[in-house]
Amino acid sequence: MKDILTAPFMTEMIRTATNMYAHTWDERNGGNISLLLDEADVAEYLDVNAVVRTIPTGFEAPALDGKYFLVTGTGKYFKNVQYAPDVNLGLVRLTDKGATAELLWGFTDGGKFTSEFPAHMMSHAARLAVDSANRVVMHCHPANLLAMTYVHDLDERAFTRTLWQMCTECLVVFPDGVNVLPWMLCGTNEIGVATAEKMATARLVIWAQHGIYSAGKDLDETFGLIETAEKAAKIWMKIAHLPIKQTLTDDELHLLAEHFHVSPRAGYLA
Repeated sequence: MKDILTAPFMTEMIRTATNMYAHTWDERNGGNISLLLDEADVAEYLDVNAVVRTIPTGFEAPALDGKYFLVTGTGKYFKNVQYAPDVNLGLVRLTDKGATAELLWGFTDGGKFTSEFPAHMMSHAARLAVDSANRVVMHCHPANLLAMTYVHDLDERAFTRTLWQMCTECLVVFPDGVNVLPWMLCGTNEIGVATAEKMATARLVIWAQHGIYSAGKDLDETFGLIETAEKAAKIWMKIAHLPIKQTLTDDELHLLAEHFHVSPRAGYLA
């Protein structure tokens, strides 16, 4: 059986966590990642019948029963993932309609998955219902998007339009826009349910005064969604207090959409 530390999904997970920390999106133990895996890929590296231990999840997600996830651990620092992946990451299989996670590898210090695991799994289920190719849910705390939630209207259309107008690429990268939740207590099933509802219509969900959730078909796409939105937020935070002399117009945004064959979220452009 192959060494799991050489698995492409493992090396990419480690690389992504390290890069997110380098971007200052995941201070201390902030943020989390979950990656949906195919059983055939896991079976190349692990005996899928050898369960290390079981961990109650505290929720149910019948649509994810039997699915495998590589996930970051609770209280773990992203900066340490590259040095001790077996401590800071875990590979689990959901059973009992999602109520139980069978640990197959990792969390060797006795730890478990992130406290945001319910929100991740609910978001996975929501995204899979609209896009069967979805594989990743990512949460982090990008400073400029976070700052925007203190000074910008939290209306989703207004927030989306501001980001679209900051960088030419934004409409192309996330034509579905961003959804926004007001501040809620993190680490609860309630915020998981609310986030999943928002994930049904957009791959980016902003948690006001906290951070952002992103979903995508792979780690690169999901990282790139946050990276692009955060760049737009950085530009807005630099210029919001200044007199704006020009910006991208709706006509120009329509032109972008036509050229790159994307469909802007309905009702968001004139």
